Amino acid sequence: MEWPVNAPLAERLLHQWQRDFSLSDRPFAQVGRALAATENEVIDTCAALLARGAISRVGGVWAPRVGGAAQLCAMRVPAERLEAVAAAVSAHAGVNHNYEREHALNLWFVVTGCSLEQVEQTTQAIEAETGLPVLCLRMQRAYRIDLGFDLRDPHAGGQGPQAPAPAVQPADAPLAALLESGLPLVPEPYARWAAQIGWPLERVQATLRRWLDQGTLRRLGLVVRHHEAGFAANAMTVFNVDDGAVDVLGERLAAQPGVSLCYRRTRAPGWPYNLYCMVHGRSRDETEAVLQAAIAGAGLAAWPRLVLFSRRRFKQTGARYFSTPAPAGALTQDTEGQPHAA
Repeated sequence: MEWPVNAPLAERLLHQWQRDFSLSDRPFAQVGRALAATENEVIDTCAALLARGAISRVGGVWAPRVGGAAQLCAMRVPAERLEAVAAAVSAHAGVNHNYEREHALNLWFVVTGCSLEQVEQTTQAIEAETGLPVLCLRMQRAYRIDLGFDLRDPHAGGQGPQAPAPAVQPADAPLAALLESGLPLVPEPYARWAAQIGWPLERVQATLRRWLDQGTLRRLGLVVRHHEAGFAANAMTVFNVDDGAVDVLGERLAAQPGVSLCYRRTRAPGWPYNLYCMVHGRSRDETEAVLQAAIAGAGLAAWPRLVLFSRRRFKQTGARYFSTPAPAGALTQDTEGQPHAA
């Protein structure tokens, strides 16, 4: 990718600050001290990375089911209608990911919202607008959801399954809504948030620390857009596993090197798969090699499966569980990706 002027600082920010971002009054200054850079250099480099699409925001990644609702959806779209239908799907503010994948079910997207009712309303509206049925695949258990990893060696060692986390309390929802849009790129971002919602600064910082300590926030830092950072291939693999064995196998799969997402979902008519994982790589061959090693390591080789590589990304933004998403086309810190090969 085309790096900002301060390329060494950009690389170090991407490699070292995807998590454990400072909660001090002047976080960019503290990060700068760790990187032998000034506060302004850190802010300007984050802004440049954002403008180039290398990051979607400096912000947080929620644990599953800590607020709001989300649903993975798939559609079987005739090839001649794919771009038009994808555009109609992406136009919905609640849709935060929208990809073409290699399968007869060729359009895959995620709908998020403040409630399951809101998510279902979006799904129903998409069916009405396109005249095509939507396959809805609800999450039953998350074994691992965390796209933060070392971009220099993303497949070096796996991590165990993640425990469920406490939900965001209603009293804390105003801060959660601000967090979804990303940290303001100003010297005192937490003070700005405090002023916006009428909280003391100390309460903002303490709430963020509590969320991180209890796992409600999986991480706080630079949220990398992996394609722009050089990881052009990704594969979603789905397995048809006996319900009695899925949790054991899901936990094993989540611990394999290179597995960034792993979860159990409901089956659906004509779709018997209940265990999912995601693997990213710099190339298709690299991704396939990592995936095969993960399948073998988890003991899943004998179970029926499908591998669905991504072809095009139509939309990629952060989830909105606590805030109303901006209308399609609005300029926010978390920008929408343009369609391209993936």
